Amino acid sequence: MVSQFEIGPRLQAFLLDHVHALALFFFHYNFVRQHKSLNKLTPAMAAGVADKLWSLEDIAEKIEADRTAPGKRGPYKKRVAA
Repeated sequence: MVSQFEIGPRLQAFLLDHVHALALFFFHYNFVRQHKSLNKLTPAMAAGVADKLWSLEDIAEKIEADRTAPGKRGPYKKRVAA
């Protein structure tokens, strides 16, 4: 019996992509975008979390630095003839 809360792999990949897109948007909003109401500061700078204005290149470099190289794949299981 399949649970009603179980989702397929395509929907799971779609939701993961959506979460990543939202994370990039929030990071851009809080660390890159200067706000007029904060006297040309970002919300992160106004809160004291960041001391510099980030750029999109900085974000891309940070993402690439955190990416790990794929490891070696293990052996496949041999199929048993039925």
